[in-house]
Amino acid sequence: MGRLIFLLEEQCMQALLEGLLPRLFPDLSFLCVPHSGKTDLERSIRNTLQNWRFPNDRFMVVRDNDGADCIAIKERLLQRCRTSSRADTMVRVVCQELESWYLGDPEALAQAFGDDKLLRIKNRSRFRDPDRRPKPSKDLEGLVPQYRKTDGARKMAMYLTRERNRSHSFSAFLEGVERLQEELC
Repeated sequence: MGRLIFLLEEQCMQALLEGLLPRLFPDLSFLCVPHSGKTDLERSIRNTLQNWRFPNDRFMVVRDNDGADCIAIKERLLQRCRTSSRADTMVRVVCQELESWYLGDPEALAQAFGDDKLLRIKNRSRFRDPDRRPKPSKDLEGLVPQYRKTDGARKMAMYLTRERNRSHSFSAFLEGVERLQEELC
């Protein structure tokens, strides 16, 4: 049986997934391979996929959208995967930033940062669709002044839920993980 290998844009994604996935997918065997940003990730895809020595492993590439054209990013990443002869690699683009996933679950935010006032964002119209926020990291810094990316990812990993989260990209990510996990079995 193989593993699910995540090729990630940055280390805070690794911090989130290493805490979140064992809670939501306890039987999933996975490995996170973080990169130093989008450019590093995109440059390494072809080489990593071509030289991977474990044929039963499956891959998911994950990167932030950061206000760019989501469809164009996904197509560019998929093209890099196809040129490596691993066309079965799944790509997930986080809209807009990882912090969108956090804003999508106000209860998790309140629990992670020990502040019940964060529950109020649930009723604010600007946070109803967190994937549409242009800079969710700035929103989060305004709501939680002590927020730091990697530490925040570790905290949020303990509380994010599928059922409460309003982020479509979070839901799409989890559905992708489920699908790849089924293929691994």
